[in-house]
Amino acid sequence: MRIRVCFVCLGNICRSPTAEGIMLQLVREAGLEDRIEVASAGTEGYHAGERPDSRSRREATSRGVALPSRARQFLRSDFDRFDYVIAMDADNLEKLRSMAKEVDSGFRLSLLREFDPGEPDDLDVPDPYYGGEGGFARVFDICEASCREFLLQLTRRLELGA
Repeated sequence: MRIRVCFVCLGNICRSPTAEGIMLQLVREAGLEDRIEVASAGTEGYHAGERPDSRSRREATSRGVALPSRARQFLRSDFDRFDYVIAMDADNLEKLRSMAKEVDSGFRLSLLREFDPGEPDDLDVPDPYYGGEGGFARVFDICEASCREFLLQLTRRLELGA
């Protein structure tokens, strides 16, 4: 059994590649690279082909995490490719839901912060793009906590073979 996960934000240069990089590291540390595939995408293609925002890369590097992906737009066919499609905020979740209406596959669509063990009142991962450096640190913290919990749930699923 192989589980495929795609993290999705607007442009795929800040939040979703941060979540992807963190999850890749956590999966590697757990020795599950052959069982869990991780990717990211954006609901828009504004930055297709670009590396993650330099501020995201700087924050991740300072914490020992690589952000290896290049931005790409999420496609309707991705619903057939991924088991979990994880949105960073309600706007992107709504766009994904709209795209998914015509898709008949077994994917699970949710918000990343649904896995946040801190049980936040606001389930959006804030977009740090127009803010200062502190926003990127906050996004990293949110993504790390949420990805750790999400991986625990995926590991349980793998153990059960479901």
